[in-house]
Amino acid sequence: MDLSLTKDEEKFRAEVREWLASELPPETAEKIKLGIVVKKPEMIAWHARLRERGWLAPNWPVEYGGAGFGIMQRHIFDMECRAAHAPPSMAFNFHMIGPALIAFGRPEQKDYYLPKILADEHWWCQGYSEPGAGSDLAAVQTRAVRDGDEYVVNGSKIWTSAADIANHIFCLVRTDPQAKKQEGISFLLMEMDSPGIEVKPLIALNGRRLWNIVTFDDVRVPVSNILGQENRGWTVAKKLLGDERLFVSRVSENTRILAILKEVCAAESSNGRSLIQDDPAVSMQVADLEARLKALEMTSLRILAEADAGGRIGAEPSMTKLLGSHMIQDIDELMYRAIAYYGAPDHKGFLFHGENQLPVGPDYAVGITSGQQHHRGYTLAGGTSEVQRGVLAKAVLGL
Repeated sequence: MDLSLTKDEEKFRAEVREWLASELPPETAEKIKLGIVVKKPEMIAWHARLRERGWLAPNWPVEYGGAGFGIMQRHIFDMECRAAHAPPSMAFNFHMIGPALIAFGRPEQKDYYLPKILADEHWWCQGYSEPGAGSDLAAVQTRAVRDGDEYVVNGSKIWTSAADIANHIFCLVRTDPQAKKQEGISFLLMEMDSPGIEVKPLIALNGRRLWNIVTFDDVRVPVSNILGQENRGWTVAKKLLGDERLFVSRVSENTRILAILKEVCAAESSNGRSLIQDDPAVSMQVADLEARLKALEMTSLRILAEADAGGRIGAEPSMTKLLGSHMIQDIDELMYRAIAYYGAPDHKGFLFHGENQLPVGPDYAVGITSGQQHHRGYTLAGGTSEVQRGVLAKAVLGL
């Protein structure tokens, strides 16, 4: 299989690269590179530039206001955006609920929600995981009981990213408690300011408010807000997760962070010698990471090419997710050791809360510890490493 880019794909990559060079604000790219939080207003301003170019929703069909990119175009676009340190667009909006609405929404739902998502009027979060039902989404216990033309929702969701800035949430709720585990679940759309919804913060290891707990106390939701059919929400969730699992290898993010690692190792020294040039142990580790990343990229491209040609994809994404999430932690570990004692100061006030404290050490070292702590969760989010190994053991090895 020839995995090299076609002439059209090379042309598209050059087009994206040129556009980013002229349109991506340098101050925004610098924040992403250093690990400083990009606030919602700045994200909306970046979305506006993408929207004007027609690239805000890469995988939406053109008739719904999307870019209509194929799978390989999405990969190229993601790689170039990450390499330029562009902030990722709001994934819950453009990669999750948008495609789900396009696939399962009634005409009136598409007409109402999709334009508002594209216009940044609606920001969404995802209500999947629950206390006691993290990776096992089929075990959700949040109940939605029908009362006339409304559902009454009670329960809670956990690890809900962006719930503090979202104004809508899409939820898996149990509408038939007597059904089998993966049945009796519905996919419900809710407004975050509905009476009975409460959001509480969950603070990550690095001090950032990354997640939230969302509780539902007799929240009333119109029956018309169901996406798909009642008790068939698992079908919607599987489609949504299935589309995104092709991109869980984190090749683009690993490529971006590996480039930062090489800059750090070129700037840092040991006994007056550049780490990457004159320290054999460090240069060998960097070379090993580069080789692993190239192998992961080729494997991911093979899977993407197969999917683009309409082929059936099995357990392969579990393998790339497993390798990619562990690789980013290995890159972090070497980067953390490279900056030595510059990794000790606590910079969360500067990174996340807008404090004007003077960072200790060189600029490139400010966010490395925070990034390492954040990326510890990559082997949990999106399905733990244990879950991925279980999928591979069953689907590939037949265990």
